[in-house]
Amino acid sequence: MIKFKVHSIYLLAALPLSSMVQNVSAKQPVRKPNIIFIYADDIGYGDLSCNGARTIKTPNVELLAKQGVRFTNMHSPAATCTPSRYALLTGEYAWRREGTGIATGDAGSIIRPERYTLADVFKSDGYQTGVVGKWHLGLGDQTGTQNWNGFITPGPSDIGFDYSFILAATGDRVPCVYVENQKVVNLDPNDPISVSYEKNFEGEPTGKSNPELLKMHPSHGHDMSIVNGISRIGFMKGGKSALWKDEEIADVITSKALSFIKTNRDQPFFLYLATHDAHVPRVPNQRFMGKSGMGPRGDAIIEFDWTVGEVLKTVKQLGIEKNTIIILTSDNGPVVDDGYKDHALELLGNHKPAGNLRGGKYSSFEGGTRVPGILSWPGTVKPGVSDKLICQVDMVATCSELLTVKLPSGAAPDSESQLNTWLNKGGIGREVLVLQNVNNSLSIEDGKWKFIAPGPGIPYDSSTNTELGNLNQDQLYDLTKDIGEMVNVAAQNPKIRERLRARLNQIKAGK
Repeated sequence: MIKFKVHSIYLLAALPLSSMVQNVSAKQPVRKPNIIFIYADDIGYGDLSCNGARTIKTPNVELLAKQGVRFTNMHSPAATCTPSRYALLTGEYAWRREGTGIATGDAGSIIRPERYTLADVFKSDGYQTGVVGKWHLGLGDQTGTQNWNGFITPGPSDIGFDYSFILAATGDRVPCVYVENQKVVNLDPNDPISVSYEKNFEGEPTGKSNPELLKMHPSHGHDMSIVNGISRIGFMKGGKSALWKDEEIADVITSKALSFIKTNRDQPFFLYLATHDAHVPRVPNQRFMGKSGMGPRGDAIIEFDWTVGEVLKTVKQLGIEKNTIIILTSDNGPVVDDGYKDHALELLGNHKPAGNLRGGKYSSFEGGTRVPGILSWPGTVKPGVSDKLICQVDMVATCSELLTVKLPSGAAPDSESQLNTWLNKGGIGREVLVLQNVNNSLSIEDGKWKFIAPGPGIPYDSSTNTELGNLNQDQLYDLTKDIGEMVNVAAQNPKIRERLRARLNQIKAGK
């Protein structure tokens, strides 16, 4: 793999250094901005009060939005977690690659060491790079062959991260352990970990066979190995001293993130902070329980807001606020019942997790990928609201332009620099954007029109109460008049429909 090391202290020729860094002597080298990328999990556009939620309050996210630019047309690359994370870090649409669907807990590394990544962009320019939180991109060389009791490779260090403290996969999948710098934390060598996604280990209880051991019951799936009174996907035995406590996950992740920030306060750093809130199983800390009035899901959103507040407070206390870009968004749209009986649906009340958007997680409709988006850089980025079409897949190219780092040939093929748009300096946003749902059905939109191509799968998932958008006919929506995608106007607009179909086919062909 070719990596580039760029030593220039200049950040961006298009922006004068005086406008990017405050109170710096002409004789002093310009300090490159820190980047903190906060990735929420399953939090929808309508879940945050800055986007109009009234039932729930997220004051720290509101503060971030007030001091930065709030995007109303920010998209995750996909309507599910693993493909969105893949596209974010590689700058390549996940639907182009086999094996980028929702990963099992024992998946091998989906982003291979030879791939140039977002972390490589920063590392090649002298940044300290770290990832803290949910990973869900696989570890080890091949599925099911990891040595959970030793050094697990490949891993984050092989794709540009100097430091990593991650959940091995995600909260509802085994193994339920933290992995720090590719070793399981607090593992007792006399109690080794075994993991299988094929069959259970003899004598190990499961949620299906031993429901009397559960404190939270599954609504669908999630009935295999039991950890902390919650049954998961997959089978696991051993590693008792290493198991996480669900109600402490947010505290642990936040603490590790703040530690990384404090350790690297005197040098430029990039932190990818991937929270677990509000993914299932939702077990917020006791101090947040009951705060939302909407059960564990609402409480987990308040817990997420607390994490954001801790980051903002720490950056300010360290005196690096004006030299730190904070980006906040989510990996996909919201889902209410995603496998556990946590009363999220019954207690939802008037709250609309996707706001006025149709669909949610897993869906081709806007609720699947149109997610919260905020960028704050006090003193440099003018606060405001932007309706420009943007996507997380563009992070690689955008950050490359910010740092004037040249991408290797072939890297980030679907990533477009949208630096002016992200910095609220008059950019026009994306011309077109291709998005995928859980069935890998594709849609394309241009800021006004959205075309959903016919695709496989059921139109409605009753287990998650989600309209997936899968139909055996063309769908076309005018998003400027029908943001809820309620009126299919494909038949009335054949030229627009065929133009978008042709452009989608061109992009699929790599043109």
